[in-house]
Amino acid sequence: MPLRLRGKKKAKSKEIAGRMEGEPTGAGGGRVLASSAPAHKLIFHAQLAHGSATGRVEGFSSIQELYAKIAGAFEISPSEILYCTLNTPRVDMERLLGGQLGLQDFMFAHVKGIKKEVNVYKSEDSLGLTITDNGVGYAFIKRIKDGGVIDSVKTICVGDHIESINGENIVGWRHYDVAKKLKELKKEELFTMTLIEPKKAFEIGPRSKAGKSSEEKIGCGRGTLRLRSKGPATLEEVPSETKAKAIEKIDDVLELYLGIRDIDLATTMFEAGKDKVNPDEFAVALDETLGDFAFPDEFVFDVWGVIGDAKRRGL
Repeated sequence: MPLRLRGKKKAKSKEIAGRMEGEPTGAGGGRVLASSAPAHKLIFHAQLAHGSATGRVEGFSSIQELYAKIAGAFEISPSEILYCTLNTPRVDMERLLGGQLGLQDFMFAHVKGIKKEVNVYKSEDSLGLTITDNGVGYAFIKRIKDGGVIDSVKTICVGDHIESINGENIVGWRHYDVAKKLKELKKEELFTMTLIEPKKAFEIGPRSKAGKSSEEKIGCGRGTLRLRSKGPATLEEVPSETKAKAIEKIDDVLELYLGIRDIDLATTMFEAGKDKVNPDEFAVALDETLGDFAFPDEFVFDVWGVIGDAKRRGL
């Protein structure tokens, strides 16, 4: 069944999304701290993933501010931080710091290491990689498919930051823009990527007790700090197991159709559809919140199916 309710011009999706989340704007359009932001003082701890003393991190309300606070704790520039993992110093893409930070989570900051330039021959339409980003301008490789084009280039590793493609600097791009750029490269041609790998220690021993992973804490009743690339952080309850699994499935659909994984985007899509009664209403809601994406109808139906299953199981 085609979706035909998606043609009206909408206001800019980012502005609409901000209004839906109750984030007021200040003078000149800048975001101001919403009333839902944590009122009490939250203190977290972090280390540099390649080895360091433990630093204390507090007083942040966005992803950008968090990275700045981590950088300040270790007297480095925020631009040196590629991404953070939770409760492990390893380059573990399943434990990336995304849009949520558990109140008991311990952060490990992975900083810039060796820069390398690699040439890749695009022998297939699909390169066989999944890209994500850290929310503050750095896109990096989250997954490499066995037997794919990228898998044959052994100098390219999971966790590598993509700095440029064919000499074009892509710092500041979102992961879906980088994925689109790579997809549009011509088949049967050579292209060049400049990559920066995270700094590694020769040997990483046991660290301070980091507590359980965020996945293990689902349903334990502890709160999480919801972080956004723009706008304030909010303190929320841990989502129900049904909702968490539905969001994870939507993330899988994103990877299947778009070659990206973005748990924040998946969460936004779930919230847009949880109170809708049919796929057409859901499609309109997506246009209102994420109109810049122009999702194909097949993708919308698949995501709607995930949301419908979750609603039948009870949220």
